[in-house]
Amino acid sequence: MPLLPIYKGSAGSTLIAELLLQKYVHHLPFYRQTKQFKELGLKLSATTINDWFASSCGLIKPLYEKIRERVLSSNYLQADETTLPVINREKKKADKEYLWMARAVKEKLLFFDYRDGSRSAKVVREIFKDFKGTLQTDGYCAYEIFDKNPSVTLINCWAHCRRNYESSLVENKTLAQYALGQIQLLYKLERVFKDKQYSPVQIEAERQRLALPIIRNLEKWIEQNYKTVLPKSKIGKAMSYNYSRIQGLSRYIYDGNLKIDNNPAENAIRPVTVSRKNFLFCGNHNAAFNAAMIFTLTGCCREQNINTRHYLIDVLNQLPYVLDKKESLDSLMPDKWIEQHPESLMSPDSSKMD
Repeated sequence: MPLLPIYKGSAGSTLIAELLLQKYVHHLPFYRQTKQFKELGLKLSATTINDWFASSCGLIKPLYEKIRERVLSSNYLQADETTLPVINREKKKADKEYLWMARAVKEKLLFFDYRDGSRSAKVVREIFKDFKGTLQTDGYCAYEIFDKNPSVTLINCWAHCRRNYESSLVENKTLAQYALGQIQLLYKLERVFKDKQYSPVQIEAERQRLALPIIRNLEKWIEQNYKTVLPKSKIGKAMSYNYSRIQGLSRYIYDGNLKIDNNPAENAIRPVTVSRKNFLFCGNHNAAFNAAMIFTLTGCCREQNINTRHYLIDVLNQLPYVLDKKESLDSLMPDKWIEQHPESLMSPDSSKMD
């Protein structure tokens, strides 16, 4: 008899994969899925599905840890975090907790992490304690613990800087438009580099020649004009945000492999936002961590343009044998798996609709 994903369970890999796919890719909560199955003549209780989910996550955890280890071994990460409501049984309501995400830019792998919902600098230190390289973030102050860490180079995101000026347009159009115009010049350069297919070495040289003067000019402009605005006004806050992070915003010009912003990380975290609006909350901290593991697998599939259904079915099929024989998990890593299953490669656009 073939091994099933769940020990002494009756659900096969195809059914479990479909449950996970529908919830974490198509954002359909389990309770809605039970209604669909009922219409098909299959009665599945919420308890049964939740038990299958928990058991499947236990099976997946070693692979999740392997992906996490691989991501943290990269020398260039983008990081972001988002809220995730989790039920607090004592308060009898959902608390706003946080889910973290780290994305290896070159390897196109990522992982989500959940540490009892905390958004503190302590969690940042725990997650990235072994990381060495460049870390790109949105400027959230918790990451500033790396400012004095010689092993980590912290860079910031021009997209976040731009949004602050956009929100201040209604308050001070003249100043906001000038800043936005300068930032737009930086992005225009990036489009030129991409269109001309410049190498990282060429991009680095051109950024220093063309982008650096723009950034220095914007820095001087803030110094000259900040005294004319109220510090607590929207334009004042936008200028303060920009000026206080000018070093982190400038560092991308010294390496042609680095990105001008953290937008790819935000795109990677967007499915969590959509799912959150549909399944509303996680039942407890364990469920939230399990969700982080599934979001990791589905997120890696999006990064690698893998058919998520194919990947989940095959991984759930193989994991019982791999773990039973204590074999290497390397072949199940998304980037390695797709090399052996080229038929499951999807176009970038269609992979997002998998």
